[in-house]
Amino acid sequence: MVDSYGAVTWWGFSPVLDLQLVTEDVISSLGNSSLQRVASCEDEMNILLVGAGDIRHVLWTTARAHRHKPKKLNIFVLESCLELYARDILLLAVALESPKRMGLQEKTELFLELYGNILVRQQTCEYIEKMALDFIKMVTDSDYLENKLPMLDLSQLKFKERDFLEGIFKFWKNPDRNVFDVSRCWDMRLRQHLGVRYDSRKNVFDWDYHMGLVKRGAEIIHTHEYKNWRNTGIAFQIREGTYNEPNKTMASGLLIEHGGEKHARRGYWGDILVSPYVAIGMECEEKSFFKKQNGKFTRGSEHIAEFNVLSTFHELAFQQLYVLPEVEKSGTAEINSGVKIEEITEEMEEAAEPQCSEETLHPEIESTDEEYEALPLNNVKVTFLPLNSLPDLGKKSKYQKRFDTVYFSNSMVHLLKPDMEQTFSDQATVILETAKFMLGLKDEQVDQYVEKVSGLARAAQCTRVNDVFEEDRTEKDWKEAFLFFKYNRHTQH
Repeated sequence: MVDSYGAVTWWGFSPVLDLQLVTEDVISSLGNSSLQRVASCEDEMNILLVGAGDIRHVLWTTARAHRHKPKKLNIFVLESCLELYARDILLLAVALESPKRMGLQEKTELFLELYGNILVRQQTCEYIEKMALDFIKMVTDSDYLENKLPMLDLSQLKFKERDFLEGIFKFWKNPDRNVFDVSRCWDMRLRQHLGVRYDSRKNVFDWDYHMGLVKRGAEIIHTHEYKNWRNTGIAFQIREGTYNEPNKTMASGLLIEHGGEKHARRGYWGDILVSPYVAIGMECEEKSFFKKQNGKFTRGSEHIAEFNVLSTFHELAFQQLYVLPEVEKSGTAEINSGVKIEEITEEMEEAAEPQCSEETLHPEIESTDEEYEALPLNNVKVTFLPLNSLPDLGKKSKYQKRFDTVYFSNSMVHLLKPDMEQTFSDQATVILETAKFMLGLKDEQVDQYVEKVSGLARAAQCTRVNDVFEEDRTEKDWKEAFLFFKYNRHTQH
């Protein structure tokens, strides 16, 4: 039986991080000038992401690299299943779409649909099918990959893994809309999870929201957003349209035991409880999104996610901070039972246009017929590691003392073994995702989880660091979603 969190982590269960910023803050919190000198002299940063579930940390860290001292970023990704690698490739390709083919707003909407919706618009489905042809060539022809997505490295994957990726992309390009009845899959998962409570599921959703998300500090996620996602599987509807096509990128296989025999079943085996809002729709740098009226937030998680993605894409494209227009900051939009009330004049609409060219924001539809061309990321390399390869990394010389920053999700933190120490650089930052937003757990279970994983980190000779991000970006203590540790080889034994 698959639990409510799912067997595949389509999105993370914690807010997105700029990993370069985290590493700098961990170093500065130690007050050790020698460590700071070591960090400031490095011109390369090696990051290992274990089970992150999506590409969010990669995109945010890459987009904000211009804010820090110039470094070459080598990001290594290790996941639990190949479907996640396929999704990462797609979302990375969307993020790096050239302005010649797609504007910022259109790209943002496309990304959010693919990221958090089980149903998408027809044009989004057609985009998946078209790009799948490119992806097939990328995984089968290294020269083609180098030409199209030069920042992506698949050379470490085994041949059978690349063959499996090819099979996933062939499934994506299948135009048959009935090949993946995702709405039925979602409903079956709900019925399995709720049992006799299915007919009163709206009350269950309300309880999970108030006694789960709100209690854990995620009040910025509005109740109507969360309930709608729980019921339909659709998290983001930035643009008005018909969402009736299956998001085939959320299809995965699973062995189900029935009658003493195991059968392979394709379906939706992801999260149906926490929501994608936690990952990209809870925290942002723009303080105006957290204003309240009558004790309630005037903006919702959808607004924050849209701003986060659009500003990140803006920084990727232009290497400059995205500045929200003043009319947006002082807008009177309120959310009440899912209704947005806002009076906008023509002058406000003109003033609200982001500081980009008209062609960049609203390209002609015909421009998507152009050949795919990725934005250049000259100092970034993203490498996918083979599945189940983590225990053997320390045995390979090229990974010994390699990683400056290591991130473990709560679904794969059990792989943090003492021998992982061999892969840490002389001064490494280790970030562990907690169970803060795992709504099915009681508070005492969350505390027990912290103690357990802290023990795993200590066994790997890591020391807890508490004074990270001293200035909160919001009034909520979102830092509890992570545990921060520092490893220093020179102080061991």
